[in-house]
Amino acid sequence: MEQVRAVVFDCDGVMFDSKKANEAYYNHILTQFGKPRMNSRQCDYVHMNTAERSVAFLFRNDPNLKDAIAYWRGMSYLPFIPQMEMEPYLKPLLEYLRPAYKTAISTNRSDTIGPVLAHHGLEAYFDLVVSCLDVKHPKPNPESLIKILDHFGLSPQEAIYVGDSEIDESAARAAGVPLVAYKNPTLSAAHHVTHFKELEELLESN
Repeated sequence: MEQVRAVVFDCDGVMFDSKKANEAYYNHILTQFGKPRMNSRQCDYVHMNTAERSVAFLFRNDPNLKDAIAYWRGMSYLPFIPQMEMEPYLKPLLEYLRPAYKTAISTNRSDTIGPVLAHHGLEAYFDLVVSCLDVKHPKPNPESLIKILDHFGLSPQEAIYVGDSEIDESAARAAGVPLVAYKNPTLSAAHHVTHFKELEELLESN
């Protein structure tokens, strides 16, 4: 940890508990086409993947797939943002990190990440935000993390990635960036934390 110069965050499941918002969003789309609400497996999938992947997954082998994707493209996520709950101690951690550390986000969100940060007053806390629209290959591909490393001129060991899913684990491993697993003890990671204060303490101890 003494080498770390940049802290990179996933968004959903790390910075925010967005399950309520995401489930309402995708269930709304399903309802429009007379399909049942998501089951637990579908919920797990949409929390990790891009919106386009998620809609394709929910409507795979369904004759309404093209119509569902068209409906999704014309639908705004903005009404669902207030249902996202910021994780405890996120802002104090970000205030602690800056300016000593570079801060960035690597997320599979698309154009919704800007409004999410604006709604919660977090825009000024990040030096770089990389969404799925900024790369050819979203996570679990490591492209977004590599893009962040290149932007700051850092080696993989000079950054940590705070993630909560298997997709984050795969991306971090492929990029060679140490993973800090957030609230997920099942992930293979350099460190596991359940609260952002623990991450602050890890950085302070080195």
